[in-house]
Amino acid sequence: MPTAYPGIGVSRGIAIGKARILQHGQVEVLEYTLPTSQLDSEVQRFRHALAQAREQLLQIRARIPGDTPGNIAAFIETHLLMLDDATLAEEPEAIIRAQHCNAEWALKLQADALLRAFATMDDAYLKTRCDDVIHVVRRVQQLLLQGGEGHEPLLEESAEPRIAVAADLSPGDLVLLHQQNISAIVTERGGPLSHTAILARSLRIPAIVGIPHVHDYINNHEWLVVDGNHGTLLSDPDAATTHFYQCKQASEQAAYDRLQTLTDQACRSSDGIPITLQANIELPEDIAELKRVGAEGVGLYRTEFLFLNREQAPSEEEQFTAYRETVESLNGAPLTIRTLDLGADKAFVPVRHISSNPVLGLRAVRLCLNETSLFKPQLRAILRASVYGPVQLLIPMLTNTGEIDQCLHLLNTLKRELRAQHIPFDEQLPVGGMIEIPAAALCVDQFARRLDFLAIGTNDLIQYTLATDRIDEAVNHLYDPLNLAVLRLIRHIIRSANEAEIPVSLCGEMAATPSLTRLLLALGLTRFSLPPTTLLEVKHVINHSNIKLLQQQIHELLQCGNEALLRQTINELNSDLPELSF
Repeated sequence: MPTAYPGIGVSRGIAIGKARILQHGQVEVLEYTLPTSQLDSEVQRFRHALAQAREQLLQIRARIPGDTPGNIAAFIETHLLMLDDATLAEEPEAIIRAQHCNAEWALKLQADALLRAFATMDDAYLKTRCDDVIHVVRRVQQLLLQGGEGHEPLLEESAEPRIAVAADLSPGDLVLLHQQNISAIVTERGGPLSHTAILARSLRIPAIVGIPHVHDYINNHEWLVVDGNHGTLLSDPDAATTHFYQCKQASEQAAYDRLQTLTDQACRSSDGIPITLQANIELPEDIAELKRVGAEGVGLYRTEFLFLNREQAPSEEEQFTAYRETVESLNGAPLTIRTLDLGADKAFVPVRHISSNPVLGLRAVRLCLNETSLFKPQLRAILRASVYGPVQLLIPMLTNTGEIDQCLHLLNTLKRELRAQHIPFDEQLPVGGMIEIPAAALCVDQFARRLDFLAIGTNDLIQYTLATDRIDEAVNHLYDPLNLAVLRLIRHIIRSANEAEIPVSLCGEMAATPSLTRLLLALGLTRFSLPPTTLLEVKHVINHSNIKLLQQQIHELLQCGNEALLRQTINELNSDLPELSF
């Protein structure tokens, strides 16, 4: 009889195969003291392990096929950059010499310090960069402990489908497993925003994370079913269960093939209303995937990648080059660049005040206005890049109109500087604001008078409205996009933008959730910005939706305050949608 184990589905799809248990989990590191005479050789041993780890990653990167999505190589590149960063490459050497300890222990101490720093960040995506630190450190520690024989998750050749079961997997591990035709992955740790989860979605590898002690329940070579859609792992499936999931596999493949036909189709509701679908991107390499699904440009370009894993902020010239290359690669499609959204916990930021609560502290636009030496080069770089194609500037975490006025004043000052230097830029560069704090949502009419467009960041808007951290296991059950207060705020923002006759988009996870697409259409949303991986599914829903009818269904419910009835109606909104079997 099959046994079911619940987890978190981070990459959808169905897989059936034999378990292949990978044992390389957490590395046990012990501390021992070294005499002064051995410190130089210990530092050399550490440097040698770093070089070996770098060589391993370069070999993995070299094996990636040329037609693979660009973000895959970028994830490997992130780990290579971390190996070169002084915080991991040099600080452990200082610890070795100062504490007379072994390299493994010095690396552990430095990694623990980095993990504490990442844990204080408010941004859920940046918090999950802890995974990258763990993966890189684990690779180096294994090389140190095993005398240069670092483990690679190589599988024996087999004609049978295999499912990798592990405590955790790095992006490099997943690339190797993909090259060995792994059918799915199951891990004890991880989350939906980890690089490994993002990579699994790009490669269309079904994945489940968050099954505690999975090694205690699963035997090597045991038949498994991975249901990434519902986050369920089944062991020892019987014939009937296997047949059921084989049928679902076939249905999903057919649905995926049908979705690809939507790439070149216009996005328009069944009652004739055009809807704009743009993409969120993390790295310039994501643009290839954006084009593959037919996105209408970039609705959110996160710039944090330029600032991470380094001691000095990127120069104006480095930023300008990155933005210009991205603009040019879009071939005339619009690019919305979000200014830096980090907290004051990075080494290169000249912090004058450390907040006791970074979630509510000096971050995003607050940090940028407080440290204009950080903000000015980015604004100048964006202005300079704006002559190479349609660019918009987006400011995150606005709380009041005073912050908008400060940003616009600074921008105008920089424009005068560029004119005086005869450096061209778009004089009409549109400036927009992220609405992700309830204070901004409630005063959005005032924001709309000063800005050219708005973008609703539902991830933070929900967190701040409901006072819950969506990646904190103790309270994340309170994170609810269907909370009546959240829906009323979204509707208010959209209405205020429409009254001011300025565009408004939504770029949080709600935009990327097909089951919520009709709800957002009913609230009046006509511009979505979402990851390329879900764009075609959302287009499918929109093309089969009558917006005017949806708006009639939802209007009275938002007024009555009956949340149970509201949820029931939202479920019913999708009842007549042509089945895609995802």
